[in-house]
Amino acid sequence: MDTIMKKPTIKDVAKKANVSVATVSRILNGLEGYSEETKLKVTDVVEKMGYRRNAIAMNLKTKTTRTIGVLLPKVETTFYVEILNGIEDMAHKNNYSVFICTTGSSSHLMPYYLNVLSERQVDGIIACSFSPKDMYDKDIVDTKIPCILVSTFSPRFPLPYIKVDDFQASYAATRYLIENGHTKIAILGGDKEDPIAGIPRLEGYMKALKEHDIPINENLIKHNGFSFDGGKKSMESLLSENIKFTAIFASCDDIAVGAMFIAHKRGMKVPKDFSIICYDNTKVAEMAYPPLTALAQPSYEMGQKSVEMLIKTITTNKKSESIIMPFEIIERETVRKL
Repeated sequence: MDTIMKKPTIKDVAKKANVSVATVSRILNGLEGYSEETKLKVTDVVEKMGYRRNAIAMNLKTKTTRTIGVLLPKVETTFYVEILNGIEDMAHKNNYSVFICTTGSSSHLMPYYLNVLSERQVDGIIACSFSPKDMYDKDIVDTKIPCILVSTFSPRFPLPYIKVDDFQASYAATRYLIENGHTKIAILGGDKEDPIAGIPRLEGYMKALKEHDIPINENLIKHNGFSFDGGKKSMESLLSENIKFTAIFASCDDIAVGAMFIAHKRGMKVPKDFSIICYDNTKVAEMAYPPLTALAQPSYEMGQKSVEMLIKTITTNKKSESIIMPFEIIERETVRKL
């Protein structure tokens, strides 16, 4: 007759590790009050015994779910991959699960997913890259669930955020091209009405030109969305109009790769025929041929820090301070000095 194996309990783990049940509970819940040696011993016993916590019972007792909801717009660029990696790694490290929701074009599914997250009683929400015009920031506030914004901000509500200064970063990328001898510089942007990434990046580009007494040529400004296809359309428009340029500032890596795709089809070489610098520095920039010189956002770290900020708010009930992250230019092989 087969013997039914009994599932190990938290008491079994405590006995095997020779610690108290309270210590095991604190370690599993990411709280403090034990040595690193004790933590390693308990986690080793947990793994070997195959102990699994009863999440439902724990939630009823603590009134928490140790779950974070992540809201993303329609994913069209690789920018979100590193942010999500940072979020998931830091959440896992702190014993939180992640529930990812993509809210579609213009964030039209935002109300639906906010309702879902409320019903699931998530402990906190991280909302990434939404434009204030469609981010439903009032709906987020109305859930009364702690929230951190990543790569965006709310002009109406004091929601904490973590982002790079897009204006200064765009200015730095354009100035880098100017310092390498370029004066005929095109910008391939995303949405020209987007106050988060569209407008600030365009204004940073224009300020760099003005400070160096370079006339702004409207024909060198193209906006067709933050995507590979958008980059292709912008480059086709640029080339079809026969406008002279020696360099391009692409507002994201995917735009840059789309532009290079069209250039390759036309027999053009980078950086021989024109130089290009992109914004973001995802894996796409590194894998492109030739590898793209890029204005790097610390995407992975932004994901990590957003979780740290959120957990601090959840555990202390105190609002986190917003953070402006540093950026840097990563030099590779797509900018030629004239």
